[in-house]
Amino acid sequence: MDPLFAFLSLTAIVLGLLGVVLPLLPGTPLIFAGMWLAAWADGYTRIGVGTLLGLGALGFLGWLVDYVAAIVAVRRAGASQQAMGGAGLGSVAGLFGGLPGLILGPMLGALLGEWVARKDPARAARAGVAAGFGFVLALIAKIVLGLLMMTWFGVAWFIG
Repeated sequence: MDPLFAFLSLTAIVLGLLGVVLPLLPGTPLIFAGMWLAAWADGYTRIGVGTLLGLGALGFLGWLVDYVAAIVAVRRAGASQQAMGGAGLGSVAGLFGGLPGLILGPMLGALLGEWVARKDPARAARAGVAAGFGFVLALIAKIVLGLLMMTWFGVAWFIG
C-alpha cells in the first residue's frame, strides 16, 4: 500500500477514535472512512465488500446513536413530546458547546421542554436527568461500536 494512503487512512481512524468521545468529529463514520480508504488502497484484497458493508452499518449506527439516545431516554422516562423535541434540539445545539454542551444541551432541552409542557419542576428535572443518562449510554455504545469496528477490521486485515 502506498505510504500516503496508509498515513491518510490511519489519520482518519485515529481522528474517528477521538471523535467517539470528542464533539464535532463524526467518530464512527470517520473510522469507517479510514478503513474504507485502506481497503481501497489495498485493492480490496484483504477487506472485501461484505466486511465493508458490515463496518459501514456499524459506523452509521454509531452516528445514529448520537442523535437518538437522548430522545429515547427521555421518552422512556415518560416525558412529554416537548421534552423529547427539546432533547433533540439540545443535542444539536450542544454540538457547538464542546463536551459540556454535548452533555448539558440535551439535558437542558429536555428540562425546558418538559417545563413548557407541564410546569412541574420534578418532572422537568427527571426529563433532564434521563437525557443526560441517554448521553452516557450513547457514549458507551459509540465506544463499543468503535472497538468492534477496529477488531473486525484488524481480524479481516491480518488474519482473513
